[in-house]
Amino acid sequence: MEYDVITLGSATQDIFMASKDLQVVEDDKFIAKKGLCVSLGSKMKMDDVSFAMGGCGTNAAVTFARQGLKVAYLGLIGKDCFGQTVKDELVAQGVSSDLLIESDKYPTAFSVILSLPEVDRSIFKKLGACHEMTDADFNFDKIKAKWIYAGSLSGQAYKSLDKLFEFAKANKIKIAVSPVGQSQLGEGLERTKGLLDKVDILFVNQEEAARLVQIDFNQEDEIFKKLDEWVNGIVVMTKGPKGVVVSDGEYHYSAGIPKSGIVDRTGAGDAFSSAFLAGYMEKEDIVNAIQLATANATSVIQEMGATNGLLKKGEWGEWEKVEVKKDKI
Repeated sequence: MEYDVITLGSATQDIFMASKDLQVVEDDKFIAKKGLCVSLGSKMKMDDVSFAMGGCGTNAAVTFARQGLKVAYLGLIGKDCFGQTVKDELVAQGVSSDLLIESDKYPTAFSVILSLPEVDRSIFKKLGACHEMTDADFNFDKIKAKWIYAGSLSGQAYKSLDKLFEFAKANKIKIAVSPVGQSQLGEGLERTKGLLDKVDILFVNQEEAARLVQIDFNQEDEIFKKLDEWVNGIVVMTKGPKGVVVSDGEYHYSAGIPKSGIVDRTGAGDAFSSAFLAGYMEKEDIVNAIQLATANATSVIQEMGATNGLLKKGEWGEWEKVEVKKDKI
């Protein structure tokens, strides 16, 4: 079977716990200079607890399915209750499980998300089966698609991209990827650059882009200049509340975000990048891709969980489409 998109990336069981009694404490010991805290040795009542499938690979797969695309998730889950829950949810969402690999060696990854409503959240994550995938797990005869979408991968799974990308290019499969997290940068700049020249669409946030090219965070033009040298296709750089800038090597496209409430921002990045690709696949138009991506990301943060608010094909949410500015480089 040929798919429109095959997704890779983490597959997790997420447990969301929200309490208004959590405290924000400012301290330089925290990377963000602020911590989400509870008194040591105390008990705290949770105002809300929910369970949901998570992980960048599965989150993206649900976006593609809701946009009417034929999609499969390629990754590992454990032969445990969490893994069965993830598998059942993927199938229920219209994602093919034909490429799903069940491991009896590793447990399914899971995360606990602690949330202070209307403020922020912190995530505890336990790596699992999805992070242990290697290229030996791939059945390349089944990898038939127009696009491969690779979310951020950690551990052994990141190393599996080498053969996969080579296979994709040899078989004229386009590649969209968001592989540039802290663990990937730890693999070395040259290795990461070696992957980027095979990529058709690269997704990074502003911090990741700055670390990757080793240029100051605020020197946006210089960052794009370097990324455009490394990536032959499209570079998408998200900027949090400041929106997004996209380069196709000839023009810069920029847009803000609509004013909206926020319940939980888990999965917003996955919602943006996967919807960008879905929108681009539909019309090969960057403006349309940015507008759909922004709408999808805005919608998902209105509900708890990384997939509950994802838009279906033809939906745009209650917000006006963002205005996209186009400038010659």
